[in-house]
Amino acid sequence: MNGSARAAMDAIGRRRFLQLGVLGGGASLLALPSIGWAAGDVDALLLSCMDYRLVAATGTWMAKRGLKGKYDHVVLAGASLGAITDKFPDWNKTFWQHLDVAIDLHHVHRAIILDHRDCGAYKVILGEDCCKDPKKEKDLHTEKLRELRKQISDKHPKLGVELALMDLKGKVETIK
Repeated sequence: MNGSARAAMDAIGRRRFLQLGVLGGGASLLALPSIGWAAGDVDALLLSCMDYRLVAATGTWMAKRGLKGKYDHVVLAGASLGAITDKFPDWNKTFWQHLDVAIDLHHVHRAIILDHRDCGAYKVILGEDCCKDPKKEKDLHTEKLRELRKQISDKHPKLGVELALMDLKGKVETIK
């Protein structure tokens, strides 16, 4: 067999391998409703910020809490502030619509609101100097987190609400 014939056979072999892989992957998709992708119960709705630096840490934190695969996730820049700011009213609407759908469709029992330190959205919405002092920054996050908890509790009194603040190393502190 010459070189071009061998290359053609190798290409056919690779194509056949890919075809089988696609067929196998497609067959596995048929099982998706049985793993909870249909309407059903999940434990919580998580609201967190879009900051790329904390995506992995957020997933790790939720998994350590025993919630891996048991929560809906809404992402808004600024998390709590994004959900209540007047500067971006569509974000408010988006949060409330997502929360309502999570309650109706997945029967969530609680909302977990996770803010983080050094949040760019806080600086965009409240000004560059809003979070330079660590104590002032925590106080500001606490205020916004509590305001969102109050709004959620007023609208959905049976829904539990947890508040948390993450640092850039992934350490999370509970906000009362």
